[in-house]
Amino acid sequence: MTAPTDRDLEIVAAQLGREPRGVLAIAYRTPDGVPAVVKTAPRLPDGTPFPTLYYLTDPRLTAEASRQESAGVMREMTERLAADPELAATYRAAHESYLAERDAIESLGTDFTGGGMPDRVKCLHVLIAHSLAKGPGVNPFGDESVALAADHGLRGTAVPADWPAYYPKDGSTDE
Repeated sequence: MTAPTDRDLEIVAAQLGREPRGVLAIAYRTPDGVPAVVKTAPRLPDGTPFPTLYYLTDPRLTAEASRQESAGVMREMTERLAADPELAATYRAAHESYLAERDAIESLGTDFTGGGMPDRVKCLHVLIAHSLAKGPGVNPFGDESVALAADHGLRGTAVPADWPAYYPKDGSTDE
C-alpha cells in the first residue's frame, strides 16, 4: 500500500468518471503500476459513512466482476458457503479481518463490511478488491474471483502473473 500521489488520484478519477473521495491509499496496483484498488476512509470528507474499505477502480477488473456476477458466480458461491462449514469459517474470518482493519481507522458502529460477508456473496467487486489489496489466502471468494479473472485474460495485465489458479473441489475448471 502506498500513499496516493496527485497522478494516482487523476488516474482513479478517470477510471471512475468522477473525483475519488476519501482515498487513504492505493491498496493494489496492476502489474504495470496502474492504481486498481483504493483504500477508503470509513467516513467520506462530508461525514457520510462509507463502509467499503477497499474499492475496485480498474475498468478491466470492474467489467470482469460484473461479467462474473451476471454469469451466476455469486449464486454458486453462496450455495457452497451454505454447504461447506470450513469455507464459511474462512469467509467469516475474512469478514472479521476486514471489519477490524476498518474499525482501526474509525468505527462506524456496524458489523457490515461489504460483498455480502460473512453470510452470503453479494458483490464480487468488493471481494476482488479485498483479495487484491491483501493478497491470496485472506478472502476465499475474492481469491476465486481474481483467479477467474486471471483465467479470463487478465493474468499479467490487471492480475498478478503469479496469482494462484482456482480449481473447485470437483476438479472442474468451468465457471
